[in-house]
Amino acid sequence: MPRRLRICPTGMPQHVIQQGNNQQICFQDLADRATYAMYLSRYQRKFEVDVHAWVLMNNHTHLLVTPNSDTALSDLMKAVGQNYAHYYNHKHERSRTLWDGRFKSCLVDTKQYFLQRQRYIELNPVKAGLVAYAGDYQWSSYNCHAYGMHSKLHTPHECYLNFQPDPDKRFMSYRSFVASPAPEGMADQIHYAAMSGKALGSEEFQARMAARFR
Repeated sequence: MPRRLRICPTGMPQHVIQQGNNQQICFQDLADRATYAMYLSRYQRKFEVDVHAWVLMNNHTHLLVTPNSDTALSDLMKAVGQNYAHYYNHKHERSRTLWDGRFKSCLVDTKQYFLQRQRYIELNPVKAGLVAYAGDYQWSSYNCHAYGMHSKLHTPHECYLNFQPDPDKRFMSYRSFVASPAPEGMADQIHYAAMSGKALGSEEFQARMAARFR
């Protein structure tokens, strides 16, 4: 069966998941995460991909990005994946495949789903039981959005900036938003869309994307 066509259009936000092969650990310590973040920062600048949100879990990563060319996202993930795998295998004296094939991705409707997706990504460590509060997890974008922490990786999306015009009010409102319950079934919708590669959005958005990229 041929591979599903990878759709990474310029200027459209995407949720990207990169998983360890057979759900194996791909970050064993702080240095591993710092190295992955270094490669991500280096290559997102080189290939002009805006990184809006991220989380580095033990055996997978989530990114919320906007590529600025049609090949930028694939170029970014290839460069990060290959360089990090080389580093990781050398450091941990292994030769097996690190990643579970190609990264998974889906288009995100900014009108209704962007901030829902961002919250989902930043709450991953809480859901996994790694921390009780998203702000206690170092390797995510939550503190950038909730407290204004600076990161070289971070390009805030206009959906977040328009959440509240005043930065201090925006931080407070975002913390309240993340702490509030997500709409029923939202987490399942987000997970299914990301794993299947189908666009996440309203019926109109999905129909428009299907017609544009069929």
